[in-house]
Amino acid sequence: MPADETGLVGVGADTQPGTILAAYRRGLFPMPLEAGGPMGWWSPDPRGVLPLDSLKVSRSLRRSCREFEIRVNTAFPAVLDACADPRRPHGWIDQRIRDAYLDLHHRGWVHSVEAWRAGRLVGGLYGVAIGGLFAGESMFHHETDASKVALVGLVEGLSDGAERLIDVQWRTDHLASLGVQEWARPDYLAALPTLLATPPSALFSRGAPTIPEA
Repeated sequence: MPADETGLVGVGADTQPGTILAAYRRGLFPMPLEAGGPMGWWSPDPRGVLPLDSLKVSRSLRRSCREFEIRVNTAFPAVLDACADPRRPHGWIDQRIRDAYLDLHHRGWVHSVEAWRAGRLVGGLYGVAIGGLFAGESMFHHETDASKVALVGLVEGLSDGAERLIDVQWRTDHLASLGVQEWARPDYLAALPTLLATPPSALFSRGAPTIPEA
């Protein structure tokens, strides 16, 4: 699977549910080359990943965790729209991505983990769950630490002793402070078969997905 120095493997193709799921199973994910531009399919090297036991929770973040309520899949469209807010820098979630991931959510493959306070959605994240792989796509916050608290909730919810991994695509300084590591592409691809064969997490249980295996 050749890629350029940015991790771009190919350009084009559709964003139908089966196409997107097949891509994740092969270590790829879709992201437009630019807002409204052609769809790129990416496999970065190195890859940003968060093994569940590598999460770093500072004392202040642990205090923040007590201030929010974590919910799963109760406000997915609102989480998606907050992540796609065009006022955010480096926005990449266009209507194609929104439609595709909303469809995948309805089919049981894409999920939101949400931070609520006083009855308000104030932070969260969403991503694709296939077996033991959770491919995080984006996160947002309207209050300090809200997105980090959602990540802590995700890790705690996935920590059931099974083989699981959170893929964050690229490691940033912010994500590195939370324990995100860099894996070489061959190591990430080698881990995929075991992850994909892991039973789904009970965190996201809500009926069987409706897209067949690719």
